Amino acid sequence: MEGDAFSGLGNGSFVGNKVLQHFNNSFGQVQSILDQNRLLINEINQNHESKIPDNLSRNVRLIRELNNNIRRVVDLYADLSTSFSKSMEDSSNGDSAGTLRSDGKAGLKRVRSG
Repeated sequence: MEGDAFSGLGNGSFVGNKVLQHFNNSFGQVQSILDQNRLLINEINQNHESKIPDNLSRNVRLIRELNNNIRRVVDLYADLSTSFSKSMEDSSNGDSAGTLRSDGKAGLKRVRSG
């Protein structure tokens, strides 16, 4: 996992494999959305510069799509922040392990000792 943002944590000491996989998946989704936003912004700019009424009308839809994409990125980062905080809290407590629920969000799993 060289080059990953969490490669130093991937040894299991801080973050479980499922949580790490969730982080990588979420970052991939964010990057995909940001790439799409770049294309949308380019098209919006071209339409604006053309001053063609149909293109300007199309920009309304494109800007709505851009705004929705930005909301999705914010939600993904909020979820990542929550997942990371829970994982770090679990690793510092030493009595819990981070897990990933079926909905893709981090959950807590109690590990009994003894």
